[in-house]
Amino acid sequence: MDSAANGVRLAAFRPGPPPAPAEPGPPGFLGRHGDGGGYDTLDAPPHHDFYARTAAAGRRRRARPSLFQLHGRVQQDPSRPPLYEETTSGPDGGDSSQEDEDQPEEPSSQPARFGWIQGVMIRCMLNIWGVILYLRLPWITAQAGIGLTWVIVLVSSCITGVTGLSTAAIATNGKVKSGGTYFLISRSLGPELGGSIGLIFAFANAVAVAMHTVGFAETVRDLMAEHGAVMVDPVNDIRIVGIVTVTALLGISMAGMAWESKAQVLFFLVILVSFANYIVGTFIPASAEKQSRGFFSYRADIFAENFVPGWRGPDGNFFAMFSIFFPSATGILAGANISGDLKDPAVAIPRGTLMAILLTTLSYLVISATIACVVRDASGLLNDTLSGPACSGLACRYGWDFSRCTGNLTCSHGLSNYYQAMSMVSGFAPLITAGIFGATLSSALACLVSAPKVFQCLCQDRLYPLIGFFGKGYGKNQEPIRGYLLTYVIAAAFILIAELNTIAPIISNFFLCSYCLINFSCFHASVTNSPGWRPSFRFYSKWLSLLAALVCAVIMFLLNWWAALIAFGIVLLLLGYTLYRRPGVNWGSSVQASSYSLALSQCEGLNRVQDHVKNYRPQCLVLSGPPGTRPALVDLVGLLTKRLSLMLCGDVVCAGPSPAALQELSGDRHTAWLNGRGVRAFYRGVLAPDLRSGANILLQGAGLGRMKPNILLMGFKSDWSRASAPAAQSYVQILHDAFDLQYGVCVLRMKDGLDVSHMSPSHGETAVFKLRLWSPMWPFGPPAAAPWSLNKHFPQIQTQFQRKQRRQSVHVYWLGDDGGEDRTGDRTGDRGTGDRGTGQGTGDRTGGQEDRTGDRRTGALALIQRFRLGFRDVEVLPDVFQDPQPHSVRRFEDLVSCFRLDSNPKQDSQAQAWNRQPGEPWMITDQDYEKNRAKSLRQIRLNEVLQDRSGDAALILITMPVGRRGACPGALYLSWLDVLSRDLRPPVLMVRGNQENVLTFYCQ
Repeated sequence: MDSAANGVRLAAFRPGPPPAPAEPGPPGFLGRHGDGGGYDTLDAPPHHDFYARTAAAGRRRRARPSLFQLHGRVQQDPSRPPLYEETTSGPDGGDSSQEDEDQPEEPSSQPARFGWIQGVMIRCMLNIWGVILYLRLPWITAQAGIGLTWVIVLVSSCITGVTGLSTAAIATNGKVKSGGTYFLISRSLGPELGGSIGLIFAFANAVAVAMHTVGFAETVRDLMAEHGAVMVDPVNDIRIVGIVTVTALLGISMAGMAWESKAQVLFFLVILVSFANYIVGTFIPASAEKQSRGFFSYRADIFAENFVPGWRGPDGNFFAMFSIFFPSATGILAGANISGDLKDPAVAIPRGTLMAILLTTLSYLVISATIACVVRDASGLLNDTLSGPACSGLACRYGWDFSRCTGNLTCSHGLSNYYQAMSMVSGFAPLITAGIFGATLSSALACLVSAPKVFQCLCQDRLYPLIGFFGKGYGKNQEPIRGYLLTYVIAAAFILIAELNTIAPIISNFFLCSYCLINFSCFHASVTNSPGWRPSFRFYSKWLSLLAALVCAVIMFLLNWWAALIAFGIVLLLLGYTLYRRPGVNWGSSVQASSYSLALSQCEGLNRVQDHVKNYRPQCLVLSGPPGTRPALVDLVGLLTKRLSLMLCGDVVCAGPSPAALQELSGDRHTAWLNGRGVRAFYRGVLAPDLRSGANILLQGAGLGRMKPNILLMGFKSDWSRASAPAAQSYVQILHDAFDLQYGVCVLRMKDGLDVSHMSPSHGETAVFKLRLWSPMWPFGPPAAAPWSLNKHFPQIQTQFQRKQRRQSVHVYWLGDDGGEDRTGDRTGDRGTGDRGTGQGTGDRTGGQEDRTGDRRTGALALIQRFRLGFRDVEVLPDVFQDPQPHSVRRFEDLVSCFRLDSNPKQDSQAQAWNRQPGEPWMITDQDYEKNRAKSLRQIRLNEVLQDRSGDAALILITMPVGRRGACPGALYLSWLDVLSRDLRPPVLMVRGNQENVLTFYCQ
């Protein structure tokens, strides 16, 4: 029913007047979001601001409310309740997010941004149409023939085409920033491979500057030679012209991207004019001068002869020609390398790159086919016309005799000898020269811009030392001026080689290595099925990308095996350094996604593996709390697992759900501490009303599949006698719960305790010990309870199980215990030679009866030898069954006196209430005391034996007594553990297994 019809307005139920329009707040402002119908709520549909990392200029940024703000109690939420009002949507109603998005928000000074044509397609085409097109493609056609030249072009184009598809997929999988190829690979594969390829690709582009500049210098030298001008000699002339040219290009680059882009457009127009001039020239009838140089227009017989290979010289083979040609196809990433200067990189990079590959491939095929109208050898002399019957070669059919120069290999013209064949064929040679200048200079300029841009992004990520100096940007475009200067120095060094055919193969392997990893990045991101891999460009195939990656790797070795080894060696060296240094970056790479998938697959695979005693591993649940507060306990368990079995640090926070409690359970800082400490372990925190409930959650829920703990390790509660009865009883109940769940249990006690969170320097004393290992382990800041410096009396707590021990032994006492009944049986012990985990001597000692000592010792030695444990001796301790000293007994009685129920008729009501819990007695009755008297005396005597025999040990391992549930009061059980391990200098680890075999002497 319509509420308005009954005269009821929803506004009447509103607690107050409508709120005033909110003023623009700071970034992160959490406002209410209306739906245009009068319903005002904290929650809102998805909005751009919820996902963007930066705020838009000119308006406040919206923030998504937390789940606690939506779900928490109203009295805990400071925000106002929702408002209900029946209104008509108008200019003031509804969501203004779209209006905010559509408002012009141009900053006062915007850097230059380019579209896909000017920023990507033209730039890529200019970089592809480089020096190889004009100066080496005719020569490659003469060597390989038209057929194999087309194969070289098509194979190169296939590699670059598939790489272009992979690049397009990666570039459309999120917002692309500056850094080009390095940015694409590093954000896809991670910093390990991304950093190495970024460095190699930047270096390859710097060397490519030298290659294109040398091509330009060759043309200038040839022009000077035609006019009889020589500065020094042919080689030094190339060096001089090259250095001058690259210096001029450096000035254009440093002038800014706007000037550089205008120069590129001018070069593009010049090249198009030169192409038209060349095509027209092939149809113009050849003059006598051109015929003397080998050009006879389109002839079927010349085309047929030039279609097949004509290998010459030591480098006359397919792969040598491929290595010289391939750098001409490497310009496909010129647009991606300036991704930070594009208006919309996700659209511009795939569209411009693929269009450039298509057009340049067609141009290479056309030029290699049309240049075949020139014979391979010609003298260039006008008087070499046909004069006699002794003439050989195709030129004889057209009235020319070049047999003299072909016989003595002195021909200076023709496809095989004259690099300027395109200029000779063209209609107007100076236009081809202008095209050569445009192609070489534009390619050199593009590489001179690309290398610093890629290197700048790499430097800003600080993956490698000593290069951050080059990451600084200048001006509104953040131009890498320092990177330009470094690229200039590298290019100038390679220009001094002054040989194009030597420089080109050097960079071929580096570019192939880059393309290999780009394709592998696309394949890896696709095959891991990461939820974050959602490229908007769909025309790619992960298997085609993998094939292209393999082809690139194979071609690298076919071109030059030692150069390929150097390239891969550099990649592996940089990869190893990055893995060792582990930079603190998190880019959500596909390597991270594959790690999860692989780990999940392996864990699932364990479900199909049956347990066997030969494959037993101690999988430890450590009740450490925050690991940094009990470092000794964590270090000891790390030595036991030795990175070969599961270790899980459990932390119980006794609190209800709240943002503060969840923040305390955040595992990032604890995991960072563990990694920095060198302990391979997991951290698991839980919220629980009390410690026992949280421990039960961990005991029953920790682990995954077969990777679940089977041993519980915890510290001894040294203050149990001073603590409240519920806290001490809860500790005992955790031990009982572990036994009930078939856990092995270990309890560690150290003389100075385990918890370091409360320690601080004493008054008047300056702490001389710093937590050296803690300082790099807290990227989010140390916890409030974890001090940075400790009292000088407690440094061993931090490093007890980290520092090298002296020539000390680990004493192991193997005892017998049945949980409370006075039935102590014979047990033997063995003294070992060494422990592989710590490199210290190992001794096993155990209590047994005085009689039958020899038989027990012999049987224990035989059993240990069958287990192949390597111990050298067994020592039976008959003095375990002697009576303890009277003063030791009095100390024990004093300890338990305050927990004797019958001897304290005025016990507080709380203690009596705890003692009335069914099946969980706490206080000690006279009956309990007398029933367990023999066992109590035994613990006292064992402590005396430990003090007498193991005072110099590095570690004591001893069988932990078991308190039978319901029969042994909790206070009595804790007193046993206390008196057994008290006043001992070495750490004491009390161990109780779950009575299942973990060793076997059988082979199956």
